[in-house]
Amino acid sequence: MNAYSGRLALVGDRSPHVRSHARIPGLLRQLEERDHLDLDVYWVPTDQPVDGFDGVWLLPGSPYKSETGAIRAVRTAREQGIPFLGTCGGFQHAMLEYARNVCGATGVQHAESTPDADDLLIVPLQCSLDGHEGAVQVTAGTRAAELLGVERSTERYHCSYGLDSGRLDLLRDNGMVFSGHDDAGEPRIAELPGHPFYLATLFQPELAGDGTRPHPFVQAFAHAVAGRNDQIDEDGRGVIPAAT
Repeated sequence: MNAYSGRLALVGDRSPHVRSHARIPGLLRQLEERDHLDLDVYWVPTDQPVDGFDGVWLLPGSPYKSETGAIRAVRTAREQGIPFLGTCGGFQHAMLEYARNVCGATGVQHAESTPDADDLLIVPLQCSLDGHEGAVQVTAGTRAAELLGVERSTERYHCSYGLDSGRLDLLRDNGMVFSGHDDAGEPRIAELPGHPFYLATLFQPELAGDGTRPHPFVQAFAHAVAGRNDQIDEDGRGVIPAAT
């Protein structure tokens, strides 16, 4: 049986001070060994394009060197049907991308980079979640629920900013589904039905546990990346064999 490789872009300005940047390579190695995935992983700074990849993971670590580049990476994945995972800052910038490029709210901003802007989509959390765990209620019938297999999950955060809940209808009315919320009803997971794989989480699934058992979201994303060429083959556009 042929094996196929997925080229994965880890989009972020790599830093030893960002815990997830240190954790993620080990998780991917675990998945390669345990699930027999053949992932070709590249670190891509936010000011570089993500052309030619089979998966895009927009990592924590904002403010990014290039907010424009981070948003461009999300748009590339969304429009080209490339598996996408956005965690923490990745969630925040995925919401910016969608609001600007799908919903027509071209002026929305992030309070971390432009705190005095008139139209803030991403705002400071009333209570910082930096270094905390919190419960997430998962909506039945969504991809998040299917992957987690539970109605309630406890997840780890390292963030101080989130989506302004007063702007949810803007995103919902244009197709974004919020499939996980905290106990106060604030959005914590977003997904796009109809996309091959599009999940964004305000929490950091890469920090779950001790790093020896990848979170279901990370595992499913890795499988989507590694299997993308199989899907391309089914669509009649050819496959790229992995190196043996």
